[in-house]
Amino acid sequence: MKLKKWILWLCVVALFAMEIFLFLANQQKDAALVQLREARQVAGQLQAQLDQLKNSSVVTLSVENARLRAENQNLTQKFSQLQKENRQLHQTNQQMKQQLQTTSDATSQPQMQAEDQPASTAPETSAGQSAAVVAQFNACISNLRQIDAAKQQWAVENNKSDDAIPTALELLPYLRDAIFPACPAGGTYTINAVGVPPTCSIPGHVLPQ
Repeated sequence: MKLKKWILWLCVVALFAMEIFLFLANQQKDAALVQLREARQVAGQLQAQLDQLKNSSVVTLSVENARLRAENQNLTQKFSQLQKENRQLHQTNQQMKQQLQTTSDATSQPQMQAEDQPASTAPETSAGQSAAVVAQFNACISNLRQIDAAKQQWAVENNKSDDAIPTALELLPYLRDAIFPACPAGGTYTINAVGVPPTCSIPGHVLPQ
């Protein structure tokens, strides 16, 4: 009889222990489910952020590529325009050189004729000197324009700012026959920065604004 009671009590205790074990297991399961849901929410947020970053990167790269293409096209057009201006300046310089040569030939009269006929040739000599001064001025202005065009072309090809100052050696590839021009009146050229026109030491030899 006592053995049956002990067995019955053991069954009750075992049943009670199983109830406690199932209760704890359910609590752990519920906690695990909560953690799983939270982990899924975090994963979803991270995935959304990742997708947003990808989309943002694609948009940014597309905008940057479009900007670079437009800038490259503008630089190409500007370079072509500078090449055209450089050719025009070269032609103008050739014409000025021819005019200067013609004027120099006309003004190089023998000194003996000037001494034999001082009264009659004095006005012609004065007019010849004036023409030579004008020819020198025009040739100098043409040289300054060539230097400025070469300087602008150098800045475009080398991505230089307006405050950059090239050397004469750096401008040679952009000048005719790779020769730096000289003032026909004996002046000295100053290249100056990209945003500043070149100048000549002769008074009045200034590029028009």
